[in-house]
Amino acid sequence: MTNSVVIAGGGTGGHLYPGIALAKALMKHDADIQITFVGTRQGIESRVLPREGLRLKTILSGGLLGKKGIGRLVNWLKLPVSLLQSTGYLLMNRPRLVVGVGGYVSGPVALSAWALRIPLLIQEQNTVPGATNRWLGKIADKVAITFEMSKKYFPAHKVVETGNMIREEFTVAKAANVPTSEKFTVLVLGGSQGAQSINRALLDALDPLEPVKELLHIIHQTGQSGETEVQAGYEHKGFSADARAFIYDMADQYRKASLIICRSGATTLAEITALGIPSVLVPYPYAAHNHQEHNARALESTGAARVILDKDVNGEILAEIILDGIEHPEALREMGNKSFQMGRRDATERVRQLCMELMSGSN
Repeated sequence: MTNSVVIAGGGTGGHLYPGIALAKALMKHDADIQITFVGTRQGIESRVLPREGLRLKTILSGGLLGKKGIGRLVNWLKLPVSLLQSTGYLLMNRPRLVVGVGGYVSGPVALSAWALRIPLLIQEQNTVPGATNRWLGKIADKVAITFEMSKKYFPAHKVVETGNMIREEFTVAKAANVPTSEKFTVLVLGGSQGAQSINRALLDALDPLEPVKELLHIIHQTGQSGETEVQAGYEHKGFSADARAFIYDMADQYRKASLIICRSGATTLAEITALGIPSVLVPYPYAAHNHQEHNARALESTGAARVILDKDVNGEILAEIILDGIEHPEALREMGNKSFQMGRRDATERVRQLCMELMSGSN
């Protein structure tokens, strides 16, 4: 087998960025190792990985969960093709390890690795794993989980609780984040696709926030479809704002934040807690098995975050929270400290060590 690792998964930033964190950790410790991601042309990986200088092999694959009618049929037909492509690629390259980081593309690659007897590691980021990872957990050599409550879904002898992998720039914090911006800075994230409900609520919050406009700065990841409307909304009301479809320099933007308003994907929460930033979490209501709400409640239960359900989020409540944060910074600091206490800044290294153990057994 070659000195190489295949990382399968993507589709969203929540699946992709843990894989990037692992790739860079592996390369830092072994300059000769070859890392290849397997994803699709449609996923976020096709845009992000070239910027990161990482190799991408694309296959034809599509998700089944939530699909209906012709879309579901088309993706079923893609499945045997993706299995053939995955098996062919692994046969030709014979990596020492395959790591599945989630997303529909990880299924056929992981199955092919098992069939070829290539060591297989599955990483589960959420409190409640999806159907694919539950099944893959039965054939994987090891399963790295983020939350202790996920253990019950996998064979006990395979599970290692590591936390969720984060990039190196998130692992160096020694204490809860102290915002680098002079203004009270609100960082708004709707995930890599944006979130229309959060976008609308922020724009609706501008009128009640008018009295503190000069104290505020807003950094807003809008998603591609919301960028123009949100930019125009801030400009029309005269607010200091940086609204972009997608934020690539995320660590820098996090460190400016006095407060974050965001979805509750596992990777976002891992980054927030690693840095110790207070947050308002608005779980994506259509996530599989409602895992985003389960993720968010785990933070809320410790006082590290406040949870607002998507159906309840509006401009009035967000304006109230922001005003309260400006008036009571000590409460936000306490929330940030509790967030920092939840952070797993060693997660990537723990998973890297698991990889090395599996690779040493493949020699």
